[in-house]
Amino acid sequence: QVQLVESGGGLVQAGDSLRVSCEASGSALSGYAMGWFRQAPGKEREFVGAISWDGSYTYYADSVKGRFTMSRDNAKNTVYLQMNSLKPEDTAVYHCAQGLSTSRLAAGSPDYWGQGILVAVSS
Repeated sequence: QVQLVESGGGLVQAGDSLRVSCEASGSALSGYAMGWFRQAPGKEREFVGAISWDGSYTYYADSVKGRFTMSRDNAKNTVYLQMNSLKPEDTAVYHCAQGLSTSRLAAGSPDYWGQGILVAVSS
């Protein structure tokens, strides 16, 4: 089974930056699109962004566009989500996901999910 493990979450203040990482087991990251979702308590799961297998294409939700940036290092089997200018409304459990394409990820249909990691932004 493919394992996706997130790291780098925590508690930060509004306006701060944070980078979360997602490492895939073995070489599973290569050749697949990767994405991030988030879910806050009492709210629906929200698509955050997706990146193509080679990192050449990225797509972001309007709520994070201009503040969040995705990148990947296939040699390290790792995808990153750089979050800048964090707001309290960004507080959520962030889940890494893997799928066949960025469009499928954006549609909410990944093949694998990570356990999730909490990002909490205080006022």
